[in-house]
Amino acid sequence: MKIRRKPPKPAQSGTPLYVVGYSGATPSPDELQCWFDLDYGGPLKLMTISSPQNDQAAGSLLAMHGPWRVHCQMACAPAEAARWASGLEWRHERAATVTLVSAAPRDIVDVVILAARLARGLSLLTGGTAFDLRTQTFLNPSDWIDRRLEQFAVADHVTVCHDETPDGTQEWFFTQGLAKFGLNEIESFQPRSLPEQPVIERLTDIAQELIRLGQIPKVGASIALPLLDLSVHAVRHRTATHVGASLILREIIWQAL
Repeated sequence: MKIRRKPPKPAQSGTPLYVVGYSGATPSPDELQCWFDLDYGGPLKLMTISSPQNDQAAGSLLAMHGPWRVHCQMACAPAEAARWASGLEWRHERAATVTLVSAAPRDIVDVVILAARLARGLSLLTGGTAFDLRTQTFLNPSDWIDRRLEQFAVADHVTVCHDETPDGTQEWFFTQGLAKFGLNEIESFQPRSLPEQPVIERLTDIAQELIRLGQIPKVGASIALPLLDLSVHAVRHRTATHVGASLILREIIWQAL
């Protein structure tokens, strides 16, 4: 007798990775599947799953590409769509969401890429706007044209931001997006008036290597990144808020190996 397994539930208490706002017709699963297979070779498989708001929400799907799985809500319930519209200050009447499901550490990069591809597809099919909740980035269809997502590039999934410290004496640099991969964000500081771009580029490179290794050093410990010829040391762990987003951070410093 064949044992039926329940589809995995979305991770992180259902917090989406992407929200896509749109005002036209909701794409059908066949349209999404056809688009994905043409752009990425497929085959994308879509399984309908039950929704706690079955009478109000539509198109709750488990999207599967090879061994990787992502939850895709093609059309949120009207009240949820209205909450997204209010919070994100857009005029889209409908909303779709893309949410990670539980994944083994070795699969997390491929699962994040799958989620981004689905958000890209929903944006292009609807002419809508995607919002990346981890990087706090809005992506219109025109933004997706050059962002093909054919292979992994850290800049597609992680951003490096900077701001002044509250006392105005230092520049604060920090990532947004490492949380997608189950990692704390990283931060660094430097005196004001020094060039910003070298730090941004260095943190981007370090973020990519930490994703590849799947770990960040614990506070007081160091990790070698031979491909960058660097040793990265974690100084402290803290939480902070930036433009309403809560960040779990590890401050790092680095030196040549």
